[in-house]
Amino acid sequence: MKMPLPENLKTLAGACSFPLYVVGGYVRDFLARLECGEHDIDICAPVPFEKFCSVAEVCGAEVTAIYKNTGTVKIRFGREEYEFASFRSDEYVRGGHAPVRTFFTENITLDARRRDFKCNAVYYDVNNGTFIDPLGGVKDIADRTLSTVDRADKVFGEDGLRLMRLARIAAQTDFKPSDECLEGAAKNRSLVADVAAERVWTELDAILHADGKYKVAGAQYYGLKLLEQTGVLEIIMPELAQGKGMAQPEKFHNHDVLEHSLRTVLYADASIRLAALVHDIGKPYCMSKNGNYYAHEKEGARIAEEVCNRLKVPKKRREEAVALTALHMYDARLDARESKVRRFIVRHFPLFEKLLQIKQADFSACRDETYEAPCVTKWKKIYEDMRGECVPFTVKQLDVRGDELIAAGIAPQDTGAALQGPVECWAVQRLKKEKSKHIDCALKMRLKRGGKI
Repeated sequence: MKMPLPENLKTLAGACSFPLYVVGGYVRDFLARLECGEHDIDICAPVPFEKFCSVAEVCGAEVTAIYKNTGTVKIRFGREEYEFASFRSDEYVRGGHAPVRTFFTENITLDARRRDFKCNAVYYDVNNGTFIDPLGGVKDIADRTLSTVDRADKVFGEDGLRLMRLARIAAQTDFKPSDECLEGAAKNRSLVADVAAERVWTELDAILHADGKYKVAGAQYYGLKLLEQTGVLEIIMPELAQGKGMAQPEKFHNHDVLEHSLRTVLYADASIRLAALVHDIGKPYCMSKNGNYYAHEKEGARIAEEVCNRLKVPKKRREEAVALTALHMYDARLDARESKVRRFIVRHFPLFEKLLQIKQADFSACRDETYEAPCVTKWKKIYEDMRGECVPFTVKQLDVRGDELIAAGIAPQDTGAALQGPVECWAVQRLKKEKSKHIDCALKMRLKRGGKI
């Protein structure tokens, strides 16, 4: 059984006087028959990186990066990129993430034992078309199992990032960790605190979108549950983990605060899953402080921002998650008047679609009901009515020039703010009757694309 490989890689292997192997996720996915759009291909050989580089360059590859300490090289054939590593064995200080000493070797078993999971330690000899399995990874792949290349306590004790990788790989592939693997992860859970926040966030983000990798339904929820099961979640997001066992009104909820949050991610569109995860993060704080969940969205927005800053979440993602957390409870009881909802839609129009999505996911996670949330139905109807009335949803949809506003007596720096009031008035169909307090009533407001007042 031969693996499909790019021609450039096969040519490179043919030019080598030493065996060149593909290893890691690409081999695992082939044997497990997991398919995704793009694959990273890792290659390795029992030779110094300098010897590999000389062959690669003769074959037309561009060497883009060299890491001498680990014998790692990145090469590129046009758009094809590969990462090469010389066979090695690493020595770690507990929890240090990076090896303190590296020993280069020609022994494939030693190279396999420096990796994380057996399923990622199966090698494919490109020239011979054969698989080499030093540690029994082929059986793990066949059994859809995750087990470590050495004692689990040792493997996770060497590198805290492997705790996140366990949840991410298990979620993406739907492989089940062995009992020893889970026990070793739980025992070493505190070591994830020593990992750079950016790397923790990268893995967490991948878990939140794990279902997209190989189209495994519910993968994002499974990955988060593994973080909870191993105790890693309480290290990276203690504010969220405090919701475990915290009861909610049975009239509306079947789950405690933490489980509800994880299930909100399960039901959420991929574009809002960070917000889904943190939308109720203020509940534990409010309960401990006030004995109830009142105004948890306000405290939740504050806490969500703190958590996102700590994890170094990119600014746009952070701001959106915080805003959705702050707004997700508006009209939860369906008691907001239509005029207020109309103003709310206009004020928060850039987030409107995602507000509908977070409300739907929040509703579904309460009792695992997937029919449309009543609030979503109400808001959609109001929105469609507004569209039918040619209501402008943003200032940019008004056909009014800045010089017209200035001529009406508005300071140049205030022209944008001056239009927001009329837009909101228009949203509630009172613009004809009301004068803007900022704009001379003689200045008529006009819609772009032929809209009329």
